[in-house]
Amino acid sequence: MMRIVLLALLLASPVLARAPVALTMDPPRDAAHPARMEVLHIPTGDVMINGVGYLASGAGPHPTLVIAHGWPGNEKNLDLAQAVRRAGWNAITFNYRGSWGSPGSFRFAQVPQDTAAVLAYLRQPEVAAKLGIDPARIALAGHSMGGWSTAMTAAKDPALLGAITISMGDMGTVGGMPRGDLVKRSADNAESLAGTNPEKMADELIANAAANRTVNGAAGLAKIPLLILSSDDSLAPMSDALAAAVRAAGGRVTTAHVATDHSWSDARLRLQGLVIDWLETLNTP
Repeated sequence: MMRIVLLALLLASPVLARAPVALTMDPPRDAAHPARMEVLHIPTGDVMINGVGYLASGAGPHPTLVIAHGWPGNEKNLDLAQAVRRAGWNAITFNYRGSWGSPGSFRFAQVPQDTAAVLAYLRQPEVAAKLGIDPARIALAGHSMGGWSTAMTAAKDPALLGAITISMGDMGTVGGMPRGDLVKRSADNAESLAGTNPEKMADELIANAAANRTVNGAAGLAKIPLLILSSDDSLAPMSDALAAAVRAAGGRVTTAHVATDHSWSDARLRLQGLVIDWLETLNTP
């Protein structure tokens, strides 16, 4: 009885009203083409970084969402990846060089490079065929620093179906902080990052602060649809500034602000609903 009541409440929620099945029910199993996971090794620089494909059921090819994690990436939004797959999309997650077991040393400059490398890898005909990906229907999403990487990458990639930033941390704006504050912030975000230290991270952010501002790419971002999501984490002005810059450049921007923390800890279903509903507006073969 409790499960029935909970399902009724979920289905009655205005947030979930447009995508209740994707959020609350598994799709029927396709015995010929079942949903599956695929471990990926993606070339970037001179190494192969780690990735995981959450591949949707059905013969495909499917639209695909690439999800970039933050700094350092404790919240990887794997529940979002699973929800997107239930909605009929592939979801691809990955770890930048020097993060979470991927080889190499971590550098902020490499984060957009690695993100672009993942997109290039998925667009290779043999990879797309193996993973059931439609190369013409790939969208990019990122949380926190991953949102910054999404904006920086998407500004140079008009072939993307669309792009999503979630509680974006604009590393250009962050790089304008006093060095002492940046060293402390870097120390708080150093776990599972190899080949670096708080001082190196702070100095790199300071040196590249101007070039790292996401608003620099507003003209490029205006060429694709954007979903910009913010939360009550003190970073919302960065998202607001990006949305304003892209709109001023003539872009199509959808925004939403939710009263939750940086990781959307008490709004995970809300996040999934916002993302899936928006993705479905792009999903035209």
